[in-house]
Amino acid sequence: MRVNKIDSNKFPMIKGKMLLLVWIVLFNCQWSIVNCQVTELTPFGDMDRWVVREIKESAVIGGKTKLLYELGPKDTIRGAEPYTNRGGSPWANSNVLAKVAGVVKTNTSVFPEERANGYCVRMETRFESVKVIGLINIEVIAAGSVYLGEMLEPIKGTKNPMAMLNCGIPFTRKPSALSLDYKVKVAPEPNRIRCTGFSPRSTVEGKDEAVIILILQKRWEDEKGNLFAKRVGTMMKRYNKDVDWVNNAVFPVLYGDISNHPEYQPYMKIQDEERYALNSKGKNVPIQEVGWADDNEEPTHLILHFASSHGGAYIGSPGNTFWIDNVKLVY
Repeated sequence: MRVNKIDSNKFPMIKGKMLLLVWIVLFNCQWSIVNCQVTELTPFGDMDRWVVREIKESAVIGGKTKLLYELGPKDTIRGAEPYTNRGGSPWANSNVLAKVAGVVKTNTSVFPEERANGYCVRMETRFESVKVIGLINIEVIAAGSVYLGEMLEPIKGTKNPMAMLNCGIPFTRKPSALSLDYKVKVAPEPNRIRCTGFSPRSTVEGKDEAVIILILQKRWEDEKGNLFAKRVGTMMKRYNKDVDWVNNAVFPVLYGDISNHPEYQPYMKIQDEERYALNSKGKNVPIQEVGWADDNEEPTHLILHFASSHGGAYIGSPGNTFWIDNVKLVY
């Protein structure tokens, strides 16, 4: 922006302090334009529109009708049908329909919650169980999570739950930061619980933490259908203390190899076969991250994941709760 010199002889009323004030105003305007950033709300990222699913569980476990919630155009779906993203919504979550040994069961750990004139997302870590004498006796701990991608319903067992997530969406831009409103409530227990449904409960050392994960990947597929990726961009945060609502929080995205960056944490490491995605053959396979991308490489996919607990499937502290709202990308 070009700022023309003001001739005080032509404007005699602008003298001394008044002239200085005008220059300060012009300088501040110039600064805001040069450093202007654009924020874009992610589709359905205002968290105000929800699909409500009404599913009746099998009579053998009580036959109750449960409500599951999905981010998408306002609608109500009745019946135990697998859900796929609707209305252009890129979001999925940990609310799932399961059919195990012919028994229809649901899990709800993500909820809409009223906030201001709309809604936000509330994610909770809680126990979920299904017991049928002589047939099923499963209890698991389930974290609430919201992420970009798909849940491949119906769930048919508790083994390797990550293999049921199609993680991430096609994406080719390079945002400078993630912006959102958030709130955290952490369970008081000093350690977490591991409860998989097939083994006794055990203790996992360390306080539970709510997590934010943003990863930009450059993916490719080999002739056998294996998926590989380089890490282009990274932003990860964890919270192990209560936080009241923070509005318009901004989290910068770091690009390239960040292993020596001052903000690098061990949990930001390259992860091999931790996440899954659909390949060109329609099979959900591990995404094998093979290293850091160069600074000038462009992404092909965006992973954005929020969860009320960390440490993997079936690990957490009941009561851990994470709220998010107004999810935006900053450019």
